[in-house]
Amino acid sequence: MMRLDIISRAGMSGLVTALLAGCATFHPLPLDSGRGAAGVAKLTVPASSMPVPALRSHVFDPANGLDVTEVAMLAVAADPQLKVQRDAAGVAHAQAYAAGLLPDPQLNYEHDHPAANSPPGTTTSYTASLAMDLGNLVTRSARVKSAQAGARAVDLNLLWSEWQVIAQARTLFDRVYFLREKVARLERERAALAPVQSAITRALHAGDLTYAMAGAGLNAASDANNQLGDAERQLDLAEHNLHDLLGLDASVPLHLTGGPFSVTPNLGRVQRALADMPRRRPDLLALQAGYRAQDEKLRAAILAQFPAITVGFVKARDNGNISSTGFSIGLSLPLFDGNRGNIAIERATRQQLHDDYSARLVTDRNDVQRLLADLQSDRRQRVRLVTHAAELARARKAARTNYAAGRLDWPTYLAIRSNSLATDTALLTLEDNLHETAIALYSLTGNWPDATRVHQGKTS
Repeated sequence: MMRLDIISRAGMSGLVTALLAGCATFHPLPLDSGRGAAGVAKLTVPASSMPVPALRSHVFDPANGLDVTEVAMLAVAADPQLKVQRDAAGVAHAQAYAAGLLPDPQLNYEHDHPAANSPPGTTTSYTASLAMDLGNLVTRSARVKSAQAGARAVDLNLLWSEWQVIAQARTLFDRVYFLREKVARLERERAALAPVQSAITRALHAGDLTYAMAGAGLNAASDANNQLGDAERQLDLAEHNLHDLLGLDASVPLHLTGGPFSVTPNLGRVQRALADMPRRRPDLLALQAGYRAQDEKLRAAILAQFPAITVGFVKARDNGNISSTGFSIGLSLPLFDGNRGNIAIERATRQQLHDDYSARLVTDRNDVQRLLADLQSDRRQRVRLVTHAAELARARKAARTNYAAGRLDWPTYLAIRSNSLATDTALLTLEDNLHETAIALYSLTGNWPDATRVHQGKTS
């Protein structure tokens, strides 16, 4: 008998050792400093990892600066928020993996030694049982399908976020581009006004002009300086936002090359994309996957209302040295709960997701129509503004020649320059808004294959 006890203890010890051998081990993961990249020259971005064909076909080479496509590629690879979402996708896949695992059987072992005053012939007793919850198997298929659909939804939401980051990178690139153009235009205006301002100041000091007469000339230079300061602050903010999106330290200079990103959506193309949007846009596909996941959760809750069954096998020996073998069955009685509360929760959640999807479609379709109307309006305004800016540019050039020759007084000259400057800056602002609206429209319709890039070549 003692040998049997030794064998039993040895078997249990071997089983425990085998179970522990398959366990995971802990490894620390220290927190980093939280600083962005100190430069872009040594950064690499694998084109094959990009989520859209336009980026996968482009070579990332920051040696001579970043063009608009490389900015989008770097944003997808380095954006801190996307990294967090990729971690969340890893959690979702781990949950899907966990949902597919079978429940572990329960092994119980009891060992009792007779007391010192036990009657003669009393032996050591033990009870060993192996049981398994079969109720978990009933709902396993639905839980696995729900977890897999949930992981799919997370992957699609990640893809949609990557699309949004691409749109944001292109928008910020264009904004920086046009703000730099605006700053350059205002700097040229300030330089052009400097001689006039100097002449007015000399005339004031000589007594040839009163301050009332010189006010318009002094205000012209002041207005240009104020506009330049505002434009520089806007540019600083846009560059700051681009640093954040690219995961760069704020001290890293942004050497951007090439022209802005430009798309030319038309009514027919947008309407076709709008009709096909629920089958192509990742966030809508994610909502559909989330709805399927909730469908399976409801199915699992309904299956879980049936009595939970636990089946086991028992091997025992009592103090009288009588051995027995048998089995055990545990059965829950669904008299009070019956999982009815969880079923009601899952059913209501499914209805909520159903209505969320419908509301999202209505909102997004309306947003597409609004953006298309804005785009068409901006295009009409741009045609008028381009013509007007060209006319004022010719007038400004002629006024400069006449003013230098003494055939034009300075108030008229400054008025012509002021009108030309206002039109030029308005046109740059409109160009920025036009590009932003077009990019947003393409983002909402998911019509990336039709997007085109202009001024693709880099400049040194």
